[in-house]
Parts: sequence; C-alpha cells; structure tokens
Amino acid sequence: MTCATHANPAPDGTLERLPFSVRVVSDAQALQKAVHIRHLAYARHVPGLADALLEPEQADFSTSSVVLLAESRLDGSALGTMRIQTNANGPLALERSLALPDALGNSVLAEATRLGVSEGRVGTLVKTALFKAFYLYCLRNDVDWMVVAGRAPVDRQYRRLLFDDVYPDLGYIPLRHAGNLPHRVMKFEVRTAQERWAAVRHPMFKFMVETHHPDIVLEVPRARHDWVRTATATIPMLLPPPARLM
Repeated sequence: MTCATHANPAPDGTLERLPFSVRVVSDAQALQKAVHIRHLAYARHVPGLADALLEPEQADFSTSSVVLLAESRLDGSALGTMRIQTNANGPLALERSLALPDALGNSVLAEATRLGVSEGRVGTLVKTALFKAFYLYCLRNDVDWMVVAGRAPVDRQYRRLLFDDVYPDLGYIPLRHAGNLPHRVMKFEVRTAQERWAAVRHPMFKFMVETHHPDIVLEVPRARHDWVRTATATIPMLLPPPARLM
C-alpha cells in the first residue's frame, strides 16, 4: 500500500490548523497512549468491553492495520484514536461474525474499529478529524469501500455521513470483536464520496474536501515496520482464526 504525508483530496483549498495532530502510531509509547484513550472511552460507553482493552490487541500490530493517534499540540496528551484495518492480507474483524456480500468481498475494504475520543467539545472535533483521516487513508490507498459497525445511537452519525446498511433487513448484528454487542454494519463507497456529498450540499463537504489540514499526517514511518516485527515476535496470539458464521 502507498501512503502520503498531508494527504488531501483538495490541497489547494483552505488551510486550517487543528489544536491537535493526527498521526500513525509507530512505536510502543504512542501505542500505549492510544490504548489508554481507547480504554477510557470504552469505559464510559461500553464498560463491559473496556476491561478487555487495557492492553494492546494483536490487530494493533498487523501489517494490514494502522492505529491513528490524536494528540494535543499544547501538551501532547492523547485525545483520540482509531484503528484502520484493510483486507489486503485477510478478512476484516467483522468477518468473524458475518459474511460480506460478493459485491464487497471482491473489493478492497477498510474497516474502522476501536474508535475512542476524549469527552467534551474537543472530542467531537477529534472524532471528525479521525473520520477525515480514515477517508483520506482510503482515498490514497485505493480502497473501494469503507466499512464500519456502529451501535445505537452511534450508527446515526454514520448514516448522516451517507453510509448505507450492508444488510438492511438484518438490523443490529452481534459482533464477536465488539463483545457480542449488537451493531449496525454499514458501508461507504470511497470513489463517489465527493460527488455524493456535493449533491446533497453536505455540511461536512468543506471540512472533508475543501479544507487542507496539515495536522493530519498519514505517512507511515519506516521505523514502524521494524517495531511491528519486534513486537509480533513477543506478543501472544490474542485472537482466534476468523470464522464466517453466516
């Protein structure tokens, strides 16, 4: 996969600085910060799953994944995190719970998981910036479809962003990698995103497309590859092999 620094679909647009940075985790210290904010966020919203997220997961070290970390530019504190996994080397995490339709199974997919942000107004902005980073990562890496799983009421946020249900008739589906909690599995076509947002005059269009955010840095440092190789040699196998249950 290729990746780019300061990736932006409209680099000549308005430049806007954020009070935090978003970058790809490439060392143990940054991952620990991501895990910490992840655990705090889940403890607030999904306490039954939070205890399982006190330590890094196997997927954090996968060559098919990147972990994003949002850090305050003022003091370096962790404000948010998201993990992006592609199906470049195997099934997505949600495919342990359901089989995807052929239209998606034959495409390049990226799933966003383990989203967690701090509380308050800054947390809302961090979540929006992480979603933009997710979109830019997919755009620059030739991903066909973004895939998410949202529990209620988070799923409504994805619907407002024009995500559609993968299986409209199934409703909420228990997911193994989310503590078997019911989630709505949704998809978003990357290639047509700008056209669809523009067509409905989406309020996020300016932020997502017309504004350049230099604080969103998606370059994957070379050091990450060495760190991942070292880490995976010492961590246990945390997840069973993927299994399709539908």
